[in-house]
Order: sequence, then C-alpha cells, then structure tokens
Amino acid sequence: MLALATCSFAQTIGLLRNDSGSFEGYTLFAPISYDMAYLIDNEGRLVHSWDCDYSPGQSCYLLENGNLLYTARAGYTNPVFGGGGEGGRIREFNWEGELLWDFVISDSSRLQHHDIELLPSGNILIIAWEYKGLADCISAGRDPSSLAEGELWPDMIIEIEPIYPDSGNIVWEWRAWDHLIQDYDSTKDNYGVVSDHPEKIDINYFAGLSGNADWLHINAVDYNPDLDQIILSNHNFSEIWIIDHNLTTAEASSSSGDLLYRWGNPATYGRGGPFDQQLFAQHDAQWIVSGLPGAGDILIFSNGRNNPPPLRHSEIVQITPPVDTSGSYTISSDSAFGPVAPIWTYSATPETSWFAQNISGCQRLPNGNTLICSGPEGRFFEVTPDGSIVWEYVNPVNNAGPQMQGTIIDRNEVFRCYRYSSDYPGLIDQDLTPGEVIELTDTTGIESSDRLTPDGFKLSAFPNPFNSAVTISAPLEAVKIEIFDVNGRKIHTIYEESTEGLSATRIEKENADSSPHRWRFYTWQPDESLGSGVYLVRAKFGDKSVSKKITYLK
Repeated sequence: MLALATCSFAQTIGLLRNDSGSFEGYTLFAPISYDMAYLIDNEGRLVHSWDCDYSPGQSCYLLENGNLLYTARAGYTNPVFGGGGEGGRIREFNWEGELLWDFVISDSSRLQHHDIELLPSGNILIIAWEYKGLADCISAGRDPSSLAEGELWPDMIIEIEPIYPDSGNIVWEWRAWDHLIQDYDSTKDNYGVVSDHPEKIDINYFAGLSGNADWLHINAVDYNPDLDQIILSNHNFSEIWIIDHNLTTAEASSSSGDLLYRWGNPATYGRGGPFDQQLFAQHDAQWIVSGLPGAGDILIFSNGRNNPPPLRHSEIVQITPPVDTSGSYTISSDSAFGPVAPIWTYSATPETSWFAQNISGCQRLPNGNTLICSGPEGRFFEVTPDGSIVWEYVNPVNNAGPQMQGTIIDRNEVFRCYRYSSDYPGLIDQDLTPGEVIELTDTTGIESSDRLTPDGFKLSAFPNPFNSAVTISAPLEAVKIEIFDVNGRKIHTIYEESTEGLSATRIEKENADSSPHRWRFYTWQPDESLGSGVYLVRAKFGDKSVSKKITYLK
C-alpha cells in the first residue's frame, strides 16, 4: 500500500488516501478540459492512457473487449445547439490507442450530449437534443410567454448500430416530444389535467430557468437488461424517468412509450409541492447491477443545486423503486410515485461542507462501498456504507495538462469516474504494470517511503533546455532510465539493465572517482516526430525512483 508523501508543501493532487477498506481495482477518468483518458491503480499510479484528440463530451467507458468508448466534442461549433455537456462525436479506441470508430452526430437538427450506454447487442444509446422552433412549441401547447429563446431543445434517445469505421445505423428512437401534456391551450390535442397523467411530460413545466431552450437537460442514460428498460436523469425537472425499450420506434412514439416511472420531484406532474422534492439537479442515475450489494435499486448523485442556499449540499441517494417482476411500477390515483424516502444516502458532515454544483457521478462497488466523483473539483473518493472515506484522489490534470504536486489546481473537472476490478474482462491479458503517478513531481522537498532513493542519487541534464540532444548523468546503480511526456506516456527507454543496444542512447563514460556513487552518462536525441515541450527523465533503483524535468526546444 502506498505510504503518502511527507512534503515541504501540502499534497494537493493525485492520491490523498488509500486505506485497507478500499476496493482494489483500476479507475478510469477523462478530464473535461483535456483530451486524454487515464486508467490508474489504487495507489494513483498510471496504468494506461489514451490520447483521444478531442476533449470529452462527456462520458467514457472501458468495454469488456478492452476498448475505450469515448464521447467527444465534435471539433467544430454546432450551428444551433450549444450548452453544458455538449458532445457530438463518439469514438472507440482499442487498448493500443488505435481509433476504430469515429461517429459524428452533430447537425442543425440534433446534437449528442452528456452520456451514452452500450447495450448487450453492441448498439449504443445516445442522448441528443433535437430542435423545435417557435411554431412547433406553440402547436404543442407551450405558453409562448415562457419561451425565452423562442425555441426548445427537447431530448431524444437514439439507438445506433455502429458501422466501422465512421458511420452508424439508427435502429430505434424515443422522443420526449411524443409524450407531452399541457393545461394551457384547450384547443390542442394534448390538453388535459396534468396531475391525472403522471406518465406524461408537462410542456409548460420549468423550474426557475426562464424557459431556456435546453428545456430538460437529460444528463445520464442507463439500461437494465433484465427489464429491457432505460433510465434517464432529467436535470432540469430534478427527477429520474424510466421508459420501455421493448418497443418498436413506432410504438415508442405512441402512448406505449409514455413514462413508466418517475421519481424525485412530484411537482412536475402536479402531485407534490416544494417540500416533497427529493432530488435537486441530479446527475448519474443508474441501476445497481445484479451481483452487487443493493442490486435492483437505483443509485443517484443529487447535486443539490436548486436547494435553498442554507441547505445547499450534495448527496448520494439509493432508492428501491416500486416495481414488480413484470417491470410494472405501482402508483395510486392520488399520490406520487414511491418510495417516500431513500433507503441509503451519503452526504458530508456537516452536510453543507460538500456541494458539487454540476456534473459528478457515483458507482456501487462489489464490496458494498460507493465510488463518488465530485466533478467540479475533480475529486474522487470511496465511502463505506457507514460513510467513512477509505480512498481519495484529486485529478491532477487541467486544460494545460498534468500539474506539479503542491499546485492549487483549477479547471480539473471530471464528468465521472469508474472503478474496474482486476478480473474485469476488458483487463484480462492486458499489461497492467503500473508506471509513475500522473502529476508532475519534483523530488526536491518530497520524501516518500515508496520513492525515497539513497543519499546522493540524483539526475543531471546538460544542456537544459536543449534543442538537439541532451546528456543525462545517472548513478551506476540505476536499473532503468526512461523518458516520459507530460501526459505520463513513455517516450523512450534510455537504459535498461537487462537490455543491450537500446537505440538513441550512448554510454559515454563511467566516473570511477565519484563518491559515494559511480555515474554513467547518456546522450538522448529526440525523434523527429517529437515536439517542443517539457519531458520527464525517470531513473529506477529497485523499487525506488528519482526524476528530473528537461525542456526540449526544437
């Protein structure tokens, strides 16, 4: 287990805690402001990374075949849509980083955003905005005085069959727009009493958002294969929805595609008031999968954004939905969907000391703990059922790349993180040898029981900065010397004790007069494909290491 560093400055990023009660595995995350995805072990060491070319838009997943499924920003400005969580591109990379599939869903009629879900069939569920102009909205019974932007972007769910390398077939769709009710305009077909139809969506409901075009802002999608149902997190309504997937697209557009279940804010369908609301601008609603503690329940990250300021806090909520074996949800004719209260929650002590206003996620782990991503601060932490924190990590990467340990970091937001066990199919037969930590480290002022080297062990580089070649000196006791870029990717192995004749390296001489150590000198000439920037030289001495930054000016 990693013993945390004793530093001359505060340890602010990377691994902060790793107690014995933590679930051992590998954590995947993709910083929102950067274009890399990282896989780390429980000691915060980099195990693998993918260069994804675009910043995420927003989720990514490790598949059972070892590939990375990654949502991305489209790479250009959409002519119609633009808002929190926008994406527009879905990419699949193999373990070696080769791009296998690059599918764009971004045009003037729709835009992928936030989240996707891989189905057992290999198809992918996508959340997308679709465009509805002023005439469409009025025809559907929207009060025109609450159309601040003169249009709406209701959400739709699209099921895509990937066609490699850059296409896909739409095989199924569900549209919120097909399931509306309203009590504003009696001349419209969807006019009715909202409270009589909890299965319908009130087109005139909005929660203090002044009628923004991004009306629903669905930010999560999950699939239950046992029920063949889909769960959606509706941020702006502060509730979760469940819909039926066992329908044709035509059936999904009819009353058969109405909401099966909703929970969190019964005021949205006229069966509750402010004191009945239990979710607040939530993210990441998901079923707890079979085999895990709480299987069949729903786990939700409730951000707390719309709570009154004195009460504003975030919490993890676990509920048991009122569903029978046929997948039907019970509700009486005059009350809201149950349950009345969650069966488990997590919040900080005191509650108001933790507030993640947006993004974020949670995951139930096999040992019963819950992994939490507090997205705005890029903080991941694992809690036991009684709320004790047993693992904690702060994303060390922002828009400028990995940062130096001790930095007061900003712009290191992460949409979600996921923990994968060592026996996860996508990790079997992969090289999971841990490297160094992602954050940059300066050995001056840092002492660690894992990384402390014997007195006098250090690296030198001359000239530094350099523009063609650099000479690196290291103690003779070094068993491996490697070059890394700022993303933690290994660029070159200069020396390895068991390997002879490594390219682009040359032992110049041994200094037999040095005391207490003998030194070797190596010349490194970067490959033409490498660009200017900061690189890291790391030398290993058994299970210890020392590093030095070098700057290449091409």
